[in-house]
Amino acid sequence: MGLIAKQPYVKVERKMSSIEQWDEEEERMIYLYDEKVVTKRREFPIKDVLDVSYKEVAGKGGILYLHTLKGVFPYTVKASPKPFIDAFKTQIKEKGKSL
Repeated sequence: MGLIAKQPYVKVERKMSSIEQWDEEEERMIYLYDEKVVTKRREFPIKDVLDVSYKEVAGKGGILYLHTLKGVFPYTVKASPKPFIDAFKTQIKEKGKSL
């Protein structure tokens, strides 16, 4: 099981006190292996991942969408995930077509 690509993403959690509210960001990583995609809280077998897409938001990063058999999972990214998406489409989907 070899690592093909990785993509940083940010988990934003809203915190509140009795007088204020603020956002806390935690940097995390998505790992693409030849057999699975792994995040901090989830693991998807590669056969369950249908596609990966990206939507830019206001020129400052955007949302990376992981399309799976169990639904679509959004991940907030601060920079274009093009290398990660390209790796998925060439290494995983093209390999799957030739099997």
